[in-house]
Formats: sequence, structure tokens, C-alpha cells
Amino acid sequence: MINGHQGAVQQNDSKQAIAHAKRGSGGDGAWAPPHDLEAHLRAVAELAGAAARRFNASDWAHLAGLWHDLGKYRPRFQNYIRQVSGFEADAHIKGEAGKAPHSTAGALLACDTFKEAGRVLAYLIAGHHAGLDDWHGGLEARLALPASRAELDEALAAKPPATILDPGAFKLDLRAIPGGSTGFALWVRMLFSCLVDADFLDTEAYMDPDKAAVRVGWPDIPTLLDKFDRHMADMAAKAPPTPVNRLRADVLRQCRAEAMATPGLFSLTVPTGGGKTLSSLAFALEHARKHGKHRIIHVIPYTSIIEQTADIFRGIFGDAVIEHHSNAEADPARENHQSRLACENWDAPIVVTTNVQFFESLFAARTSRCRKLHNIVDSVVVLDEAQLLPPEFLQPILDVLNLLTQHYGVTVVLSTATQPALSTRAYFDAKQNLRGLENVREIVADPDALYRALERVKVRLPADWQSPTDWDTLARELGGFESVLAIVNRRNDARELWQRMPEGSLHLSALMCGAHRSQVIASIKARLKTGIPTRVISTQLVEAGVDVDFPVVYRALAGLDSIAQAAGRCNREGQMARGQVVVFVAPKPAPPGLLRKGENACKSTLYGVEGNPLDRPLFAHYFERLYHACDLDEHDIASLLKVDGKTLACNFRTAAEKFKLIQDEDSTLIIVRYRGPDGADDSVDKWLSTLRKDGPQRWLMRKLQRYTVNIHSREALKLLEQGDIEETMPGLYAQVSDWLYDPDLGLNPNGIPLKPTNTIA
Repeated sequence: MINGHQGAVQQNDSKQAIAHAKRGSGGDGAWAPPHDLEAHLRAVAELAGAAARRFNASDWAHLAGLWHDLGKYRPRFQNYIRQVSGFEADAHIKGEAGKAPHSTAGALLACDTFKEAGRVLAYLIAGHHAGLDDWHGGLEARLALPASRAELDEALAAKPPATILDPGAFKLDLRAIPGGSTGFALWVRMLFSCLVDADFLDTEAYMDPDKAAVRVGWPDIPTLLDKFDRHMADMAAKAPPTPVNRLRADVLRQCRAEAMATPGLFSLTVPTGGGKTLSSLAFALEHARKHGKHRIIHVIPYTSIIEQTADIFRGIFGDAVIEHHSNAEADPARENHQSRLACENWDAPIVVTTNVQFFESLFAARTSRCRKLHNIVDSVVVLDEAQLLPPEFLQPILDVLNLLTQHYGVTVVLSTATQPALSTRAYFDAKQNLRGLENVREIVADPDALYRALERVKVRLPADWQSPTDWDTLARELGGFESVLAIVNRRNDARELWQRMPEGSLHLSALMCGAHRSQVIASIKARLKTGIPTRVISTQLVEAGVDVDFPVVYRALAGLDSIAQAAGRCNREGQMARGQVVVFVAPKPAPPGLLRKGENACKSTLYGVEGNPLDRPLFAHYFERLYHACDLDEHDIASLLKVDGKTLACNFRTAAEKFKLIQDEDSTLIIVRYRGPDGADDSVDKWLSTLRKDGPQRWLMRKLQRYTVNIHSREALKLLEQGDIEETMPGLYAQVSDWLYDPDLGLNPNGIPLKPTNTIA
């Protein structure tokens, strides 16, 4: 028996094969004309084929588009969509295949038609809702199920148009895969990206045409370059003619000139404070205009500094910039509808994102993560602070960067003050199965001369590398300076040292929420500018994009790159002949893991060095020692993604699960009640009340994100048991006890009320 709304859909054409259905916009509950299945398949094929044309794989993506929803011809699906119309729109967003599976039929047809070579198409088609699967234990078993064969048989029995089923003269030539067996996984993910983005876009054009209409109309690269030139001319007119500013202008000039070079891999090696951010952007824009690149992707190591970089870019380019990272939920003050949509597939001309978002997407299996990948093709990628690429994932990262530059028209810029040894032949040797970057060209003509010209500090190393300085001694020494910055390796170290400092000293660590840190950093800058004595104790977070300028900086022994970053916070503008940087041995060594390895590599590199410890050639030696102490493919990603040449077996899903730059399984986010510098701001209380009443909303979660602190799960459990925090919604916790968040120190995870002693007058 046909119910009312089923009949409403069928009244258009009872024999028409439907891809999607929706209610009309009239508000009377009537059904709009359905989305014709054949039209959908052809549209997706055209869109996917056009996207893949840029890496010479148009035929593959076109055929995947034609067959991706072949299973929708089966009567079971057609009956279902007439009964529960519109369910498919949600399936695209949620990564679900709905109650009537349809994504296996086309995959099986590809294998039947093209044998082993058809498995490439099978990965794409079978995964277009649920994501790319492993072959063994995943897709192979799924294709062998009787239900999968029945899905294809039923779809073919419904007699789809012959022009849909016919692959034409297309021949699957696996010899054309860019990068061969090493490049197979990236190539499949690129094809997958073309398919799923095309499917999303055509589905959206039917289900939500207003949303689809917002996606058009980005300014082109020449227009953005004109805006940039005007901004830089304005900056140059206002900049005082100091030696540092003259050097920055020369770096900018060299970046513009070198942008005419052929695409590929570049390094931009400029000391901290040398103007890398805007100079690298100048290179990217000029290079994109010269070589027809489609967008600039600026990749930053930390979410803590991405917003300020995106704000700088927005000040120049307006809404042509999107920022995309784990915390980038919609905030009406920062984003518009178009920018939110652009985060889905990176079709904006300037994208600012994080290492986590960029690299995890390149190794992803989920549709939502992979969707943007084809828009990395023919782009300029700037890797800011390239020395912070995680060593335990370095080999697969270098492999994918080589593939992108050699086969996908990508130009990569490694921008850093401390260039890591990523292409040093002495270290990255194929005989040891260590593969470095190929043919990296330096943008600056004479980096060594630039480093000498920008030498603004004198570095004092420990007299005895084995003798720690206790906190009391260090605090007395620091108290002798009117303005000084001391950087330590642990959050607890920052607390212990700060407690011994003179009254009025400031503290910075990740136990303070983002809003609190921003307020303290603004206060530091204001005090330094007006000459007010300013003593600051900080963890290494101050080394990441926080542009402060102290006459004296103390740094606990750490990696050589960290010491260089600390030195970049000393005499930054060259107001003194030489700033003073003091390296000391802390009472406790750096925490085990990468920080400890960096500390050991630094000691090994600097032992016996009599000249400048920050001489540029020393960094290559340091990074070689650091990488030697690390497994550069700790999670065996390269092996997981190396395809079996006969079966085309590849472990897409397992590799994606293991490629996690931040292992956050053992940490918990706490929303804290930071009340502003005057203690009177009750915004968090109001937002938490809204959260309890209305549930999570994008704008609300973005607001609260600035008031979160990340702590170890065992510490969070203790606070929960004591009643100091509460679970406001599953997996989300908020501060209850007033004393838990200190206005100077931030969150106290030990669960014991703590007040600073400030024992030194």
C-alpha cells in the first residue's frame, strides 16, 4: 500500500530512478521534484573528472563518479527513498550509507569489469560514504559477501542506462600512477577527494541550492597580490629606517625575485624576527601568479598562534582567507557562511591551517577529511616553523612532500629560523632507507651573511653541563634584572620558579586558558613598550609566534632550535648592541621523549663549541643528532601504505588511525572560570548556562574553547572525584571550585589550594 508522502514523490514519474528527494520550499509539506539519479551520476562524473584533470587522472575519477551510486537503481533503494525521502542528505554529512546500502554495487562492477585494476575504483566507490577501507579484512571481505553480489545483480536488473554502464574506451593503466608503489596511496586519496567533493557538491546543489550559491566568487591571485603590495607599501612608509627593518626589506625583495623560479621545494632560512611570515607570503603570491597556482596554504605548528596569523592575513585580504583547525568552529565575529563552507573543501584562495589538519588530511581515510585534498594540487604550501615537524612521523611527511612537489604541481616552502636537516645527503641515505627531500632551493642568497647581520644577542652557555642551578639561586639572579624573560621546560617548573620571584612577576603556561594567556601577553607587550619593569616566567609556549622583546632572556637547556627561538625574544628590534641570552641547567632534566632527546642532541652539538652557539651550520649537526635518536616512522606508516603490486592491497584505514600527530587519548579538556584581569568578567558562567540549557552550538563552543585547559586524564579524574569539576555534557568538564583556577597561575591540577609565596623582596 502506498502512503501519502510516498505517492507525492512518485507522482512525478513512477519509473524515474531517484538519487535524492526533499520537501519543497513552499512550507506546505509538498515534495519538490526529485533529484534524478542518472543526472546525479553524470554531474558527479563531470565534476570529479574536472577536478582530477589537474593530475592527469580525469578518466579514473569520471568513471568512479558514473558508478558511485549504481546501487541506487536497485528496487530496495528506490522503495526506501520513496518511504523515507531526504535521508540521503544526512548520510553525506554523517558518513553513513543509510538503511538501503548502495555503495558496493559500483565497486563490484569495477572489479568484474577490470579485474585487479578495478580495485582502485572499488576503494573509491565503496568508501564514498564510510571512508577508504583496508583491503585485507575490510573491502576484500565486503566485496565477497553474497549481499554485495545481490546488490549489484538487483541494480543491473533494474536496467540502468547503457551509457552509464559502458566504460567506453577507457583502459585502466596502473603504470601511470604518480610515484609508483610509493605514490599509490596518495594518488587513490586524491581520486577519492575528487569523487567525494563532487558528490557533496552535486547533492548540495539539489538539497540546499542557497548554500551552494554561496560557494562562488573568490578573488583571484593577481587581485590578492595587488592588495598585498598596497599593504606592504604602507608598512614600508611607516617603518623607521633601522638596520633590522632594512634587512627585513631585503629579505622581502629576495623572496619576490626568487618567486620567478620554477616550482618545487624551497627553503626560507631567516633568523627569528627577520620578517618570515610576510616575506614567505610575498613569495607565495608572486610564485602563484607567475606559475598559475590556485591557492596559498599557510601551515602553522600550533593552534595557539594560528588565529593571530589568520587575523594578519585577513587584515590584508579580508574574507578571501579561511582558517581551518581543530578549534575553528563558527564564530559570527570571525567567520561568515562562505568561509565555513570553504573549510569543508579548501576552495578559498588563502587557507591558514595547522600541521595536524594538513598532514592528517593527507593520510586520512574519512570522507570529511579527504574532501579537501584535490584542492592542494597546484598550490603553494608554506610550512611555517618547519623545524617543528614531528620526528616520529618525519619519514612519511617527507615522502608525501616529495610526491606533492614532483607529481601534483605543489610548491613547498620550508620557512624557519633553524632549518632542519631534511635534505642532508649525509643523513638521509637511501641505503639506510631514509629518504630526504629532493632538490631544496634556498630563497635567501646568503643566509650566513644574513645571520651575521641579524646577530643581536650574546649567548652564555653553562660552565658545567652537569651542574643544575636550583630555583632559589635562579630566582635571585633573575630578580636582579628590571626586565627579564625566563623560559623553562615544564609547567610545574614555571610554577616553582615563579613562586620564588619578586612580587609582580608574570607567569605564562598552558595551565592558563587561551583568553588568560592573551591578556597576559598583551600586558607584557604594553609594559615593555612603556618601559615598566617586566619579569616573566614562561614555558616554551612563548617561543611560538609571541613577538616580545626583552633585553635579557634565560632559557633552560633544551633543543638547539628552542634556544634559538628563545633568543628571538631578546633584542628583537636591535635597540641594543647585544642582548643577553643565558642557557642554564634546570634542577630537573627535560621530560622524557622528544624534549629530552632534543636536550641531549643540543649538549652533544654544543660541547666544546667556542664561537656563537647559534651559528647557522650548527643546526644541521643538531638535527642530524636529534633524528638519529628518533624512529622517523615510529608507527610504520610507510609500510602500511606500500601497495601490493599484484593485489593492490593497501591499509588506508589503519594508516589513518595511526597517523595522529597529537596523541590526545589520555588528556581531558576543562572549561575554567577565568574572570578577566579585574576578576569581574562572568561570561563563562553565562555561556555554561546556555550550554546546559540549549546544548552545544558552534558559536558557543568556539567561545568556550578560549577558556579551556588540557590536563592529564588521571588528574581530571581526581578533580572530578573531589567535586572540583563537573561533567557538563558527555566528555566535557567545567570548573566548580573557585580556588581551582588561580588568577596568576591558571589551573591547579594537583587539587590542592595553592597561593604564591613571592618570598624574594
